[in-house]
Amino acid sequence: MKTITYNKLVRDRIPEIIEDSGKTCEIEVLDDKIYLEMLDKKLTEELNEYYESHNAEELADLLEVIYAAAKGHGYTKEQLEEIRQNKADKRGTFDKKILLKSVTEG
Repeated sequence: MKTITYNKLVRDRIPEIIEDSGKTCEIEVLDDKIYLEMLDKKLTEELNEYYESHNAEELADLLEVIYAAAKGHGYTKEQLEEIRQNKADKRGTFDKKILLKSVTEG
């Protein structure tokens, strides 16, 4: 029997999907502190996958992890969106593709 070690955060249905395929898996339910640490690692993992593919599926994965991180820190999707919108209203978005090259004082 071959065992592959992952030690990474996965979506909730992954153990069920693995077992439905005839395999077995070992899981652990994390406490809040370790869960938030693993979400940070997952954000990096998903961001790297997006860098490689630049596809919408990886952007959706990033959103899912961002929503989970927000919830883990006590924020709702709606609160996150409100914060995002307030920043967009005050500071703008990235639609104009502006690259700030320098600022000169005085």
